[in-house]
Order: sequence, then structure tokens, then C-alpha cells
Amino acid sequence: MHYDVILRHGELIDGTGAARYSADLGVLGERIAAIGDLSRDTSNTVIDAQGQIVAPGFIDSHTHDDAFVLSVPSVEPKVCQGVTTVIAGNCGISLAPLCADREVPQPLDLLGAWQLFRFPSFAAYLDALDAAPAAVNTVALVGHSTLRVRHMADLQRAANAQEIAAMAADVRESMAAGAYGVSSGTFYPPAAAATLQELIDVCAPLRETGGVFATHLRDETTHIMDSLEEAFEIGRALNVRVVLSHHKVAGKENHGRSVQTLARIDAQRAQQRLCLDCHPYPATSTMLRADRIRQSSRVMLAWSKPHPEFAGRDFHELLSMFNDSIDSAIEALSPAGAIYFVMDESDVERIFQHEMTMVGSDGLPNDTRPHPRLWGTFPRVLGEFSRTRRLFPLEAAVHKMTGLTAEQFGIEERGRLVVGNYADLVVFDPERVIDRATFAEPTLRPEGIEHVFVNGRAVLTNTRLTGARPGRALRRSHMRHIGKANSPALYTSHAHA
Repeated sequence: MHYDVILRHGELIDGTGAARYSADLGVLGERIAAIGDLSRDTSNTVIDAQGQIVAPGFIDSHTHDDAFVLSVPSVEPKVCQGVTTVIAGNCGISLAPLCADREVPQPLDLLGAWQLFRFPSFAAYLDALDAAPAAVNTVALVGHSTLRVRHMADLQRAANAQEIAAMAADVRESMAAGAYGVSSGTFYPPAAAATLQELIDVCAPLRETGGVFATHLRDETTHIMDSLEEAFEIGRALNVRVVLSHHKVAGKENHGRSVQTLARIDAQRAQQRLCLDCHPYPATSTMLRADRIRQSSRVMLAWSKPHPEFAGRDFHELLSMFNDSIDSAIEALSPAGAIYFVMDESDVERIFQHEMTMVGSDGLPNDTRPHPRLWGTFPRVLGEFSRTRRLFPLEAAVHKMTGLTAEQFGIEERGRLVVGNYADLVVFDPERVIDRATFAEPTLRPEGIEHVFVNGRAVLTNTRLTGARPGRALRRSHMRHIGKANSPALYTSHAHA
């Protein structure tokens, strides 16, 4: 048999959590064509993967790459980590559907300049990705905050019946176009006034289409338990899986409460479908906000539109310039974003070890001085969390980045090394793989990620970008799931973590 690519002598970790095994892997066209002893077969390209791990391409379960995949289609920060699919549209913020004619309210601007919001429908956004492919595949959610900005002149109140109907119609159109679900971010000003009932009513089409409800909880600090209950209630009302975005317990007074939140999540999993994502750092990053500043042990400015020269500076070192007033500083620096050291490392480790925790970078590619998670998340989990700290075996780490995420989001024919699946592949050195990005130098590339293939084509060869852009806008084929929405088995994780 003649293949386009053969990866020889590698140790295969298949994405299910099962133990690694030695085998060759053959690629023909876009697909994995064979796994086994291919020593007698020929190929256009042969890669000797001796001493290397061959795994499914990593799926970044939580990104804000909606515009990045269009504006910087090489998507280098993700490709160099082994990421082959990004899940965009999180935290209630999606690029579509919205045609902006002026500055968009924070945090929508985390996606980029307001001129990028130019898609009258979700279908138009996915079509734009097809017309100008990126190096990675894109799975997209539709953001509730984006819908509010599209349909509401006054964001400081709950939506009325007419506005809810308009937003629900957009959800229906988005799901028909191929969205994988809806995200919310009631933590943020554009959606803070939204009620529980508004969220249920806007997302009502999910009852028929299926999909996920991914949520940045209303409060990840003192009232986190109440916020979890709200998310659970929305999921039950819609009969869909709830994804708890970047699960954390923030603020010094809440450190250690992941014991409580994870126990509550586990108890509720008996009643409904739940999962979560996390990144491997004790700091988070978002728009500049007074509450986050007061909850943090340290704050670094990531960007400031009026004062770009302050990016990377410690926020509290700047206070003397603004009469030592946090509010005055925010007013002078905004719109702006910051990195907040707001979590405890032991909580991060505990959350990461949970069997339903997926890996999501939550990186912000437009920040002047981004959080290092943008460039380091996946190698950090493999090298620091698995190899050095021994929080879980390498097979479990890969499962959290691949098969688990594909199962939870309903991404078909990806996330596992199976003959017939798309050839999204990563080859990495298990002894060398590590992140190099730091808070001081946040854009350093990781080490140990050797080769990356997307839809059968090399996007990284011997650690170098190839320039190929074989990525796709993935569309959820929801029709085959209608009538099965009540079947947890359809999405059940077979984790061995």
C-alpha cells in the first residue's frame, strides 16, 4: 500500500485515555488510513517517530480566536503547541452575528477592532472561514453578549420579549448554520443584567437542535455556588450539556473552595451532563475591572488603548500617577486588559485532575503583552503537570486535550487515533515537551512539539511552520442528534483519567 504520509516507530496515545502502544500510522488524503505494522508499505513522506509520541491533534476547548483565525491564519501560537482545532465564541463573546458601526463594548473588544464585527449572520462567518482557511480547524459557539449588543440599545436591563425573540431567532439560525452551541458571560457588563429566564428563553432553540451551553459563571468568587446552581438550572431547562468555562475559585478568601465546587459538580453529574475546562496557571486575564483588581495578589497590565506604553507594567506601580485611586486609574487606562493573580495553585491542580476537565487556553491573541497561556498551555500540561508534577499520566493529559473534548462538544471523527478519522495529528517528545512562555516573556514558543498535521497536511514540520492552511470551519451536523438529545450515552466520556 502507498500512503501520503507514514509515521514510523512512534508510541501512539490514541486520545481515549488507554495505554500507549507501538505502531506505525499511515495517512491517505485527509484521513488516517492505517494503524499497525506498515514496514512493507511505501509513502511520499516518511517521518521517523522513534522515541516520540504520536497523538490526535490537540483541541483547544476555550479560545477567543474568532477573529484571529481570519486575521492571522497561520495561528502560530496554537500550531506550535500541537493544537489543530480551536473552539471559539466563548464567554458570551462571538464575532458573529454582529455588524458593528462603532466601538463595541468591553469585553467584545478582546476579539479585536470593531471593524472585524462584519458578519450579519453566523453562516456568513463560517463561510468567510471557508473562503480564507486558517492553519487550524475552527469550532464556533454563538455568544449571548454579542446577541445582546446586536439587539439591545440599553444593555443595563433585562431583555424584553421582542428582544428575546430576536436573539432566539439568531440562536436558531446559528445552530442551523453549524454552531456547536451557545456561550454566556453574565460576569461581564453587557450581560450582567440578563436574568436566568432570559438565558433560558434565548437558548430555547437548543431544546430541538442540541449542542452545548458553555458559561462563564456570573460569579467565580464569593457567590460561586449560587452561580453553579444557575448554570445547572439552565442546562436542565434546555436538556443540553453544560460546559463550565475556565473553572476556578477566585479571590484569596475563596482559595481551597475547589473541594466544594468539584463535589457539587460531581453530585449534579448524576442528574445532568456537565464538564469543565481549565488552563494550567494561577492567573487569569480579561478586561480591566476594579473587582478583579481587589481580589488579586498581583495585577499586570496586558494592554491599554490610551496608554500602550504601560503594557507589561504592574498595575499597582502605576497607581501613584492616578492619585492612588484604582477607579481613577481604570478610567484613565481603559479600554484596557490585565492579568490577575487571583487563584491558588492547589485549586488549579485539583480542578485539572478532575476526570471531566478539558484543556482550554483562554488566550487573548490581541493583547500587547498576553498571558503566557496563549503560547504555553498545552506543552505546560504535558511537561509540567504530567511529567514533572505527576498529577496524571501522559495518556490522561492527552485525553483531556483530545478525545474528551471531542466527546463533550460532539466533534465527530476527530480527537482519537482511529482508522477513518481525520488526520489531525501531533508528534511530540515526551521527555522534552515544555512551555517556555512566562509572564515576563509571554510569547516564547514551546519546546518538544515536532510535527503537526491538520486534515492530513503538515502545518508544522521539524518545529517549523509550513505555511499550509488546511483548516476548516467545522459545522455541527445537528440533524443526526435530534431525537437523541436525551441520551447521555451519545456524549459519554470513557475517561481513564
